[in-house]
Amino acid sequence: MSRAPLWRAVAAFVMVATALFLIFSMSPRLGLDLRGGTQLVFETRDSPTARADAEATDRALDVLRRRADALGVVDPTLLRSGERRIIVELPGVLDPRQAAAVIGKTAQLAFHPVLGPAGASGASGTVLADESGQRLRLGPVAIAGDGVSDAAARNDPQQGAGWFVTVDFRDAGAWRRLTGDAACHDPGDPRRRVAIVLDDEIISSPQVDVDTPCQAGMPGGSTQITGSFTYQQAQDLAVLIKGGSLPVPLSLIEQRTVGPTLGAQAIEASAKAGIAGVLLTALFITVVYRLAGLTAIIALAAYGLISYAALLALGATLTLPGLAGFVLAIGMAVDANVLVFERAREEYGRAPRRGLRAALDRGFANAWSAIADSTITTLLAAGLLFWLASGPVRGFGVTLAIGVLASLASAMLITRVLTHLLLTGRAGPRLTRWSGLTSRGRVRDWITRREPRLMNRRRRWLAGAATLVAVAVAGLVLHGLNFGVEFTGGRMIEFTAAQPVNAEAARQAVTEAGHPSATVQATGTSVSVRAGQISADEVAGLEQALDARLGEVTKQRDELIGPSLGDELRRNALIALAVALAAQLTYLAFRFRWTFGTAAVVALVVDTLAVIGLFAWLGKPVDGVFLAAVLTVIGYSINDKVVVFDRVRELWQARPQARFPDVVNTAILQTVPRTVNTGLGALFILGALAVFGGDSLRDFAIALIAGIVIGTASSSFVAGPVAIELERHSRRPPPEPPAPRRRTRQGTGAVL
Repeated sequence: MSRAPLWRAVAAFVMVATALFLIFSMSPRLGLDLRGGTQLVFETRDSPTARADAEATDRALDVLRRRADALGVVDPTLLRSGERRIIVELPGVLDPRQAAAVIGKTAQLAFHPVLGPAGASGASGTVLADESGQRLRLGPVAIAGDGVSDAAARNDPQQGAGWFVTVDFRDAGAWRRLTGDAACHDPGDPRRRVAIVLDDEIISSPQVDVDTPCQAGMPGGSTQITGSFTYQQAQDLAVLIKGGSLPVPLSLIEQRTVGPTLGAQAIEASAKAGIAGVLLTALFITVVYRLAGLTAIIALAAYGLISYAALLALGATLTLPGLAGFVLAIGMAVDANVLVFERAREEYGRAPRRGLRAALDRGFANAWSAIADSTITTLLAAGLLFWLASGPVRGFGVTLAIGVLASLASAMLITRVLTHLLLTGRAGPRLTRWSGLTSRGRVRDWITRREPRLMNRRRRWLAGAATLVAVAVAGLVLHGLNFGVEFTGGRMIEFTAAQPVNAEAARQAVTEAGHPSATVQATGTSVSVRAGQISADEVAGLEQALDARLGEVTKQRDELIGPSLGDELRRNALIALAVALAAQLTYLAFRFRWTFGTAAVVALVVDTLAVIGLFAWLGKPVDGVFLAAVLTVIGYSINDKVVVFDRVRELWQARPQARFPDVVNTAILQTVPRTVNTGLGALFILGALAVFGGDSLRDFAIALIAGIVIGTASSSFVAGPVAIELERHSRRPPPEPPAPRRRTRQGTGAVL
């Protein structure tokens, strides 16, 4: 074996061995949509005394972390997003009322001296009602919330059956001074009391014990807050006090709650889709490419190991859209292998006497340009998802990027090592006829016999594309888009009943709960309710009303998006689409010619409008998952156009005097086998997702199926004709033929 294949074999072995080590030594980090729990997104607000900058948000984050720890949540995740936002993930917490009320409560705690009744004469002060309703005039803050060192819920049977909260102070002297001043007044005088204020409400105003001497104060630096608390009330109060005061107010702008059952079903559905899609893809590629296809399947298995291990190593959170991205990337990983094998078939057909090894080497070399361009354009789409999307959709961008890079390593390294070992080793000559690379394939044979002149009808194809765009725009005008709560703001709740649900009964229950304008959908045993900015208590009322009408129901999902965040996400979605198209145009214009880049982007606009129009006509929800699907369609579609224009450039460089329409026509025909085989591989995966993936993944799969079919067709029937029309008005000469490559054999001066 020569040195080059040897280092490739060693590198492939190291990659697979490292992946196996990581898989068996690390556990995946599942998102809340897969393991159940609540995610809260808070936004800090300016207060009269503090500005909500990054520093204040970090201090607020520390307070929230102490509160989450005090609640006893296992493995909570808290992080700052941007300058003003805090993301809190609470696994296992399925009651958003408790989470939002305790974790995000402003909790401005302070201890005040009492100056007297509100109506008494004297200096002015803050006036608040005590526990009994009596209005008291309070002095300035004597001890702020950050002066508390500890707080805990307690009960003492000797004092009665109720619960109370013990509070310990960092500065015992401040507590002695406060109580010492109060002790100088007679028993029964309001001025002998100390007011404990939480968020501008007196929660307790105990009188200093009669045995406390004037000016000496209460010893010990601790006190008790009483008030006939239940255990939960005392526990929540202790958490707020111990966590301390937030430096700035918080506003809840997003909340997602997912039950563990729904997460388990999502994992099972994705696993079924992955297994079914991979088996179909494996069967297909083995039938088409025989032994070469078998090596690709082994390489795809290695791809799965590498990409999964990379997710573990990076500590990435695996979400439901992320699982879909992982499964989809398997289909996209087939593309690189197909490109190589089709190129190897062409090379072997030109010079069969040079042997299969030479054909494979040339196949890998010639396919590299298109594979690299496809990888970069897909990474652009994945980067936009991570940059502009939010919530679980970001996980899709991460897994898509990792999957694309892993597929690159799988095809260009592992597949290459395996094909050389199997097809060009000692047994190679005997296996040549079974390699799958010595025949042109049925699709290429059919095209060669027919040799259709597609570009002679290019204006007809452009007219058909214009008609498709018109139909899509008509759907947008007549039906509009069914924006999900993620883009409009509001609340979406999904329930599951024990028996099939009557849609009219479900709507009646929601109306009786006080929400007649809510949108109610019922399919099978599932009920989804989409309403405005309703509270968590109102959601509990909805659940009770559905229980009464439908029997016992279980809340599976609860998503709340604030109106400002909905506007922001909708704006970001439009920006993402515009930036995606501009990024692809810029890259293609730099990598090829401006005419090619413009033609590709025109075709991408057609692809995007067609998918959006389809969802408008079908009334499907347009949400973050749909945005992920559209950006993926853009990435996948541009891959196909890169392959076509890469072949156009190659043929035009070889024949600069040829008519450009003929060059485009030949390039399209030569890339059809790759297009068909790659498209079928991806459609197997997406078909499995549509069958097994549940409602959200089913819509995702429908968008991608439509996008891949239309995007594949637009490469030939939109991008090609547009490029021809643009080149008619371009004064730029054809590309120059590439300079011949010179390689020097190591250790000699011979030129190959």
